[in-house]
Amino acid sequence: MAETKYGKAVKKLDEIIRKIEDEEIDVDELSQSVKEAVALIKTCKAKIEKAEIEVKEVVEGFEAEITQDD
Repeated sequence: MAETKYGKAVKKLDEIIRKIEDEEIDVDELSQSVKEAVALIKTCKAKIEKAEIEVKEVVEGFEAEITQDD
């Protein structure tokens, strides 16, 4: 299964939320839409957490280089 891009996940999540708020989703589809929204939220959260870790590692590496140069 292909990895979902963050931007696409957010866009799909916004679409689901809008349909729910505008009552465009049939009751029969509501459960599936909520399950999809939860999966998208988990995907986005995981991507944000991964990005935070990567940024922290880059900053720490940069700080270590600066400290060595002093």
